[in-house]
Amino acid sequence: MMGSSRSLSDLFDSFEREAFRLETLDDYSKSGSVEAYKAFLAGESKPEGYNSDWVSEVRGYVNEGKRLYRVHILSRPLTPYLRFELGWGYRTNMLGGEEFFILDTTERPNPLEGVDDFWLFDSLSAGVLRYDDAGKFLGADVLPDERAAEFIAHRDKALSHAQPFTEWWDKYGGE
Repeated sequence: MMGSSRSLSDLFDSFEREAFRLETLDDYSKSGSVEAYKAFLAGESKPEGYNSDWVSEVRGYVNEGKRLYRVHILSRPLTPYLRFELGWGYRTNMLGGEEFFILDTTERPNPLEGVDDFWLFDSLSAGVLRYDDAGKFLGADVLPDERAAEFIAHRDKALSHAQPFTEWWDKYGGE
């Protein structure tokens, strides 16, 4: 067994079946796509080639028979950043085959209160993502594989309370 010397990048390079992401924040604007977010806020069109590297990477995984999917826990009304992430990001990333689900806590308690963002690979390895209060990515802690069970439980709970993004967006995306 390998220890925590593994990085998130190592896990992306070596997963064989699926990669799951839990997203819990309302604003990741300090962590990437900064220029695209500014364009979105300014009412501009989506830049040519927006997220094309990620879409291409996802498409490669999907073509190898791997699944990438995520649940975002959020409540309405959406923050400007969430409007950007869902409207531009998710709808673009779906073109590569990434799957998205929404766990909407507007009218119910969050069943995963206190759980941090994480990636879970092949139900074997988890990486917890650290952010500061402004949504700036600080790094990832790859956990010992013995801890995978708690993240499998978080994933399963998130999925059991979530709905497919497209259904949710059709209902609430215009709000």
